[in-house]
Amino acid sequence: MRSFLLGLLVLCTCMSAFSQDKFTLKQLDSVYTGLYKTHRFNGTVLYAENGKVLYRKAFGVTDDKSSQPLATASSFNLASISKQFFAMGILILQERGQLNVDDPITKYLPELPYPGITIRNLLNHTSGITEYFDVFMRNRSPLDTLDNEKAVALFAKLKPAKDFETGSKWQYCNTNYIFIASIIARVSKQPVETFLAQNIFQPLKMKDTYAYNVLMPSIPANHVKGLKYVNARTESNDLTVLDGVVGDGNIYSSVEDLYLWDQSLYKVKIVRPETFALALQPARLTDGTTYPYGFGWGIDTAHAGSYSHTGGWAGFGNIIMRDTKNNRTMICLNSASTGWGNYYARNFFNGTKAASIPCYLIHNVTLVDGTGAKPRKGAVRVEGKMIVAVGDLQPLEGEIVIDGQGKVLSPGFIDTHSHVGGSLTDHPDGLAAISQGITTIVEGQDGGSYLMDSVRAMITRNPIGVNVANYTGHATLREMVMGEKDLWRQSRPEELEKMKALLKSELDKGSLGISTGLEYEEGFYSNYEEVLALSKVAAVEHSRYISHIRSEDMHLSEALEEIINIGREAKLPVQISHFKIALRDRWGQAGEILAQLQEARAEGVDITADVYPYVAWHSTLRVLFPKKDFDNVASAQYACDHLIDPAGSVIARFKPKPEYAGKTLSQIAGMRNSSPAQTLVDLVKLASTYRDDHPDEGGVESIMGKSMSDEDLKALLAWPYSNVCSDGANGGHPRGYGTFPKVLAKYVREEKTFPIEEAVRKMTSLSAEHTGIRYRGIIAPGMIADLVLFDPATVKDNSTVENSKAVATGILKVWVNGKQVYEDGRFLGAFPGELIVR
Repeated sequence: MRSFLLGLLVLCTCMSAFSQDKFTLKQLDSVYTGLYKTHRFNGTVLYAENGKVLYRKAFGVTDDKSSQPLATASSFNLASISKQFFAMGILILQERGQLNVDDPITKYLPELPYPGITIRNLLNHTSGITEYFDVFMRNRSPLDTLDNEKAVALFAKLKPAKDFETGSKWQYCNTNYIFIASIIARVSKQPVETFLAQNIFQPLKMKDTYAYNVLMPSIPANHVKGLKYVNARTESNDLTVLDGVVGDGNIYSSVEDLYLWDQSLYKVKIVRPETFALALQPARLTDGTTYPYGFGWGIDTAHAGSYSHTGGWAGFGNIIMRDTKNNRTMICLNSASTGWGNYYARNFFNGTKAASIPCYLIHNVTLVDGTGAKPRKGAVRVEGKMIVAVGDLQPLEGEIVIDGQGKVLSPGFIDTHSHVGGSLTDHPDGLAAISQGITTIVEGQDGGSYLMDSVRAMITRNPIGVNVANYTGHATLREMVMGEKDLWRQSRPEELEKMKALLKSELDKGSLGISTGLEYEEGFYSNYEEVLALSKVAAVEHSRYISHIRSEDMHLSEALEEIINIGREAKLPVQISHFKIALRDRWGQAGEILAQLQEARAEGVDITADVYPYVAWHSTLRVLFPKKDFDNVASAQYACDHLIDPAGSVIARFKPKPEYAGKTLSQIAGMRNSSPAQTLVDLVKLASTYRDDHPDEGGVESIMGKSMSDEDLKALLAWPYSNVCSDGANGGHPRGYGTFPKVLAKYVREEKTFPIEEAVRKMTSLSAEHTGIRYRGIIAPGMIADLVLFDPATVKDNSTVENSKAVATGILKVWVNGKQVYEDGRFLGAFPGELIVR
């Protein structure tokens, strides 16, 4: 039924396995044998040239319960390959003068509310009709099974709106062929399966081909059932309550019969050549362009005279390919719920280099799977970039086996607040991240971001070793619309509209949502209504809001109210970035603050947080002036007394006087024979003058401000709705290389703040949940193989203020998208990182 027409999507990057440029038949057999042995193929294959079959073979069994072997005469559910038979049924009726493909469908299905749609629009998927799956599932009773007449009646009753204007675009839609089958039945005045049998299958002696659905009283003897391998056992993956229909699928056939069908198309056996030629014409759209799809056949624009179709449904994944110029045919039918059979069939048929998809087993590990479940012994099987099995697994024949030596295997860590992305152009390995076990970094934080197209282009030009996801920065939108020199005011209505349009565009391109840095001047002067309006755009697009809130110290309560109100009014998830209590006067009040958030959650506001395990933050000196009165020594004195410890706060970077870098504020004050407060004012002034003189330079100054208590930090980190983040970059603050190992060392092993399974949950699945990232963060079949192997007894952060790039110990191996990128302190040279989109 559902199918990817001109090629089944393969979710991995493959590596060359053979030196030859083309497959040989011997290699083809070796590949399918290997796929079968590694549970990636259960099916039949046939290849022929010039009317002669050169290769045919069956691998596996007919279903998950029996040991009956498959044969090349075994009948598989063709799924969407079925469509070409129903299309031929229409051509037969046209040749007999009983209908015309340009007739409106309401001539035959008058109850349907689509008067402008023709049979041709159904056949080539230009009708605009919506898919029937969700329409039926939302309206079925618990015991209801769909059939063709019910489908017609359902659309007649509910009148679902079209997805687009008929003929204006191409969009694959299975409903089209449900209606095609109903038209054939009504015009021929007999069941459509009888019509096809009498007019196609029997004349061509296709003895293994028939229509079958779950409403039929008997099951044919050579009927193959879909199956899947789950943790080394087989399970059924076959027909559903949608499978009382025919048209979009549910024709069963064998490779032998499909080859008879293929060869008949060269001769006048079913319809005349000029009639069948209609099936191979591309769909013509109303704007005069065409789309390479005919009537049940995809048209290969790269190879003249080549046509193909795939079919994927439940456990089945099939393909048929025809090279009519050379009379070449490739057919692959697979019931094992994978796409590898199709991948290799297309690879072979197109004469491209053979490729191998890695299949390996990580065994003898302690699984901490990211869900919060207790650690357990087990193994994980990976093929390509996907986890395919988890549990008590034994190596398959020829499988690569990696011994985990009893250490912990967890999902790769997801850093929900990172600044490593800015260094990936010069350091594409992402060592700051992967050396901690981080496999995905989330960028675009604190209101500043790159545009999605720029991030995508960067990764395309320079492959990277870590995955990247991106928020859209509020300050970035303001700069683009208002100008970077004119941000110290509220936006005008017309400027806000432009920002909203830019945000929507970025969200459409895969941004996770909007980020704000409301404590920074670029965002500070925006008002609540501006932020709310943009958040509502994000909400409409089902995305998220993350914020460096307006104050983390003097006005923390008001800042928390603001983010809670945004979540309440905009109705979207909101996250507090690098949650902290940075005002000495409020130390010890973590419980009260968390109660404020819990109350908001109880009323339905989805508010969460991320936290890093350090009592010193890293930011600009200017955040120490909440009133933005940078020349006020009294305000600087307040900062020194209440916001930071001058003796423990280190200037990380200071371009006007590089010799200050690495020294505390108190030490610099001593060097200047001044007080810390006056020194703070002077440093801000020096940095401002330097910026004016060097407008193209960034990163002029920064400070690591010691301003939190460890007890508060532990409470915020332990909150069930807080995940771990680093807020780190490639050096500077120790958190850039040390965050995640520090949590495992200090808060799990040493202080036992929470057990290892909770720490890993806070680094993986909870992080994925809080950012909307799917298919990562849990070790389970069907998830992407971002993995980290670490030693819980020795894992430890080694980065310090003096040596901020010291890599952690105890992080043994790291895999990104199924490829190992790191081992025992070494980057391995692989760059499999991807841009993760919403």
